[in-house]
Amino acid sequence: MKKTAWAVLLLYTFCFACTHQKDHRQGEQSDVSTSTVKNVDWSKNANIYEVNIRQHTEEGTFKAFTKDIPRLKEMGVDILWLMPISPVGEKNRKGTLGSYYSITDYKEVNPEFGTKEDLRNLVNTAHDLNMRVMVDWVANHTAWDHPWTETNKDYYTLTESGDFQPPVEDWSDVIDLNYDNQEMRAEMIDALEYWVREFDIDGYRCDVAGMVPEDFWNDVRAALDKIKPVFMLAEGEETELHEHAFDMSYSWELMHLMREVAAGREPISVIPEMYERDKKRYPKGYYKMNIVTNHDENSWNGTAEEFFGEGQSAWFVFAATTYGMPLIYSGQEANNTKRLEFFEKDPIDWSGGSVFTDLYKKLLSLKHENPALWNGRFGGDQVFLNTGTDKVLAFTRSKSNHQVAVFINISGEEVIAQIDGQFENYTDVIDGGSATVNGTLTLPPFGYKVYAK
Repeated sequence: MKKTAWAVLLLYTFCFACTHQKDHRQGEQSDVSTSTVKNVDWSKNANIYEVNIRQHTEEGTFKAFTKDIPRLKEMGVDILWLMPISPVGEKNRKGTLGSYYSITDYKEVNPEFGTKEDLRNLVNTAHDLNMRVMVDWVANHTAWDHPWTETNKDYYTLTESGDFQPPVEDWSDVIDLNYDNQEMRAEMIDALEYWVREFDIDGYRCDVAGMVPEDFWNDVRAALDKIKPVFMLAEGEETELHEHAFDMSYSWELMHLMREVAAGREPISVIPEMYERDKKRYPKGYYKMNIVTNHDENSWNGTAEEFFGEGQSAWFVFAATTYGMPLIYSGQEANNTKRLEFFEKDPIDWSGGSVFTDLYKKLLSLKHENPALWNGRFGGDQVFLNTGTDKVLAFTRSKSNHQVAVFINISGEEVIAQIDGQFENYTDVIDGGSATVNGTLTLPPFGYKVYAK
């Protein structure tokens, strides 16, 4: 049943609506569902950085990554999402080092990355810089050699012949957990509490959250919030995940739409149409994570450069200013052009240096300072604009007397956009100085303008 639901979800992300471009407003949404989730205040204007500890540095350790945290702070990063930190299984392991998502002990750290004290120092360093740390949690399955396989076989979903089985056929290095077993649920929650209580982490990114029962996540959120207010990210798009457990979910549909539009296979209009659907589907104030690339996409499907080419920075401008929270993946700011091996040591190519760092810094600073770009209920309404061309993605976001206007040329040709109305005495966020736009705006190939006041 879980496999069927997951397949339906993946199919859904590829189903896009095609309509003619027009004004699309994010107004009041219908209460299709309600949410009891109380977003922590520090998340209101935050962005998130996914950390691939194994590949981020030559050493591939907590200690080595910790040295890089001040640089990320300077760039404007708020939340560090650490890919799974637990020991990796050896039985049926894929590759030399195995998958981070094949867990043998939920209360230990992978010795490949260092020690618990190294992790504690990482968290403390981030907290000293007013940054937050989330841990990637794998609740759906364990490694074949997790101790539970010897002591508590009933913790697993077994075949008719009583054997362990993967949750998905291709995931041959892991086996499915049985969420009908209440004792297993209790042990899982205890482990989740452990890292919050003992290491002061600030929340979790929950792997394949839609494959785990919703009521389990509801219990998790209630238990963790008793220790400290946490932030929870679901790898999933199911609307019910937002009702009681998760602050933020994935925006896979947007990720695929951006690629389809960038490739010329879909018109710009499919993007605002998606937001109209989401506002009707999700609880008011929902958070979505805007993805240009991440660990799965980079390793299995292609790099950001492969998908967006010279338009990569333009599409990040969109991800950083549209509704939702922008994600940056390890090495993205240096335009890592290498598909990183998933089961081997394969360090990021940092030769791009600070190619995108200055742009990211300006955009993340704007998100911090201008409430129009804040997340969920804290942020402003979004209005997509007609520009007289199907090559420019344009919109405004407004809250009280704060406004941001964004114009992005998604094509490799110079474009003259028709501007309906006047944008007067704005700050030019990218190039500096003041700006007034009236009538037309000329944008170079893959060019963009971000105006704020």
